[in-house]
Amino acid sequence: QLQLVEFGGGLVQPGGSLRLSCAASGFTLDYFAIGWFRQAPGKEREGVSCISSSGGSTNYADSVKGRFTISRDNAKSTVYLQMNSLKPEDTAIYYCAANLYCDDRDFHSWGQGTQVTVSS
Repeated sequence: QLQLVEFGGGLVQPGGSLRLSCAASGFTLDYFAIGWFRQAPGKEREGVSCISSSGGSTNYADSVKGRFTISRDNAKSTVYLQMNSLKPEDTAIYYCAANLYCDDRDFHSWGQGTQVTVSS
C-alpha cells in the first residue's frame, strides 16, 4: 500500500524559499502522478501543483505559477515542491497525494501534511 509523508515545512519570511518533499513507501512511486495541495485556516483545500508519473508533464495553480516548481526523483521515491518568493497568502498546511493521472479526480494516499507559515 502506498504511503506518502511530507517534509520540509516551517516558518519563513516573505520573499523567502522552502523546499517540500513528499516521500513514498510501500509501493513504487513510478506508477503515480503526485499532486501537492494546501489548506489554509478557514478555507477549502486547493490544488497547488501536479506532476505526471514520468515527470514529463506538470501543472500549477495560477497563484503559484512562476514561483513554485514541482519535480520528482523516482529513484529516491520522492517528489519535491520548490517554493520561492513566498507570500503570506501561501501560509497553509501542504499535503501530497497520488493518482494515476493529474487530471483524474480521486487522489489517494494522502500524507499527514506539513505546515508552511510565511510571516515577518
